Amino acid sequence: MATTIEPDVARLRLLHLVSPSLPVGTFTYSQGLEWAVECGWVGDEVGLKEWLGCLMHSGMTQLEIPLLARLYQASADNDDTALAYWSRYLLACRETRELREEERNRGRALASLLPHLGIPVSAARMPILRSCQLAGFALAAQHWDIPLRQAAEGYLWGWLENTTLAGVKIVPLGQTAGQQIIAALTGDIPRLVERGLNLEDEVIGASCPAQALASSLHETQYTRLYRS
Repeated sequence: MATTIEPDVARLRLLHLVSPSLPVGTFTYSQGLEWAVECGWVGDEVGLKEWLGCLMHSGMTQLEIPLLARLYQASADNDDTALAYWSRYLLACRETRELREEERNRGRALASLLPHLGIPVSAARMPILRSCQLAGFALAAQHWDIPLRQAAEGYLWGWLENTTLAGVKIVPLGQTAGQQIIAALTGDIPRLVERGLNLEDEVIGASCPAQALASSLHETQYTRLYRS
């Protein structure tokens, strides 16, 4: 059951959830970007911005934001059946072994962390959260009374920051270029969240062929910095 948290504190809790210092291993993944740079698909600031923008408009908007909404509602309703269903749905939509393993690995790390942050996790619910990082994020946001729209915006912004910083290291680019990309794409977030939150169940899903190819080929990339 969620506690009652003042709105100002809830906003700060959201910053905690999307912080790069949260020990869930976010910084160890590039989600196929490392191979995209290796093969020349992404090689400069413009290319990185286009890559990230495409992923924001496809997978993030069409899949992750609407599933965050359903996992958030399942947490509010204490509906473990729905929580498990939408967690499995997300894993089924991950198009490569690496992307599925990332979701599980980050899920295990977040599920282990939540009780230490004062968020109770029942024995029945723990296996669900360990299988899906997005489920743990949704549970924490709902428990801390973070409004769904704010949680979704924070989730998307956190993904943008982490993936941009991965690109800055891999290409490589200067820190200023990375901040310019974040600044340029941040303006799209409210509109994309609005669209994602209003999707019906039957249209949830997205295919990102370039990312899927890059992630698959990254599995056997000879030299690499990132796990995926």
